[in-house]
Amino acid sequence: MKRNAYIAAALLLAGLSACNNEPAFTVKGEITDAADKMLYLERTSLSGIVPLDSTELDEDGSFSFSAARPDAPDFYRLRVENQIINFSVDSTETVQVNAGLKNLATGYQIEGSENNTKIKELVLLQAELQEKINRLTQSGLPIGIAQDSLQRMVDAYKDTVKRNYIFVSPNKPYAYFALFQEVNGYLIFDPLTNREDVKCFAAVATSMNNMYPHADRSRNLYNMVIKGMKNTRAPQVKPLEVPAEKIEETSIIDIPLRDENGTLHHLTDLKGKVVLIDFTVYGAAESGARNLLLRELYNKYKGQGLEVYQISLDSDEHFWRTSADNLPWICVRDPQGPYSTFLRLYGVSQLPTSFLVNRENELSLRVDANTDLDAAIKNLL
Repeated sequence: MKRNAYIAAALLLAGLSACNNEPAFTVKGEITDAADKMLYLERTSLSGIVPLDSTELDEDGSFSFSAARPDAPDFYRLRVENQIINFSVDSTETVQVNAGLKNLATGYQIEGSENNTKIKELVLLQAELQEKINRLTQSGLPIGIAQDSLQRMVDAYKDTVKRNYIFVSPNKPYAYFALFQEVNGYLIFDPLTNREDVKCFAAVATSMNNMYPHADRSRNLYNMVIKGMKNTRAPQVKPLEVPAEKIEETSIIDIPLRDENGTLHHLTDLKGKVVLIDFTVYGAAESGARNLLLRELYNKYKGQGLEVYQISLDSDEHFWRTSADNLPWICVRDPQGPYSTFLRLYGVSQLPTSFLVNRENELSLRVDANTDLDAAIKNLL
């Protein structure tokens, strides 16, 4: 019996030793001013955040994690409460991270690879862009002027990132990371409807498929590019004007469509409210900026009777559902997309386009870049 016990113990130790010899990467360092806080190591997968390990930090803040090496470059993060540090791993390297809790997300120092240095640069650039957007939304400028300024900021950001991070090294993990940066929950680069942005995704997808053809990220990126190329080759909506007197005669043309939960909404059900009708595409590059400005107006006037009735023409239903889920107003989708009957009935020749409806359910105003939307809404209220 003793001999059998010794054999069993030896086999167990051998198994544990084999597990410990699996290829792994290490991330270690110090997080100061974070005593008794929990530090988490997480993987940023295509399907969401995957917890890997955690530790409670002591007075000196030192930590060390090890995890299995990925088969292809992958992305991970360190998190304390809601502050995160993003980094990539493509081998058995050791990543050294030092930071203070107060400015963990932007003030950290990282060593171990060029990729993580570049990711840190991208994080700082994105934080700078977010700060500019925050200041602009609080400036009180008319929505048309503010939207133009915001679009110029985003375009300048994209030009910088394309030139210095994406096209210069499309085979690097930091190029992939750049594609999926966000401001206010919206992608900065549009993979579905912006022809120039699709080129960025295509450059990285080509490199990744050459180097890691069986990786999930490679296949996913390739599929996104195919869809984006198909969308950007689609026919554009042709201008079709509806005489103003026809609209006046019918008071308002109803738009019965379903929201992301399947509930049917009618414009005519909103009589008694001031309604902003907004034809849009959530996948468009300017959508995030536009919805941010609309949210400011909605929060300001919803208590006085403002409602937003937003009609999505997105071809990707899943993308629409995900985007609409974060918005506080009525979000419906026309599955006909750019061939929507309502576009023709309302004389919409470009997207986005908005209209204001008064409390009597009458079409009152077509919004353009020169419209002071805040004043127009206030006047109807």
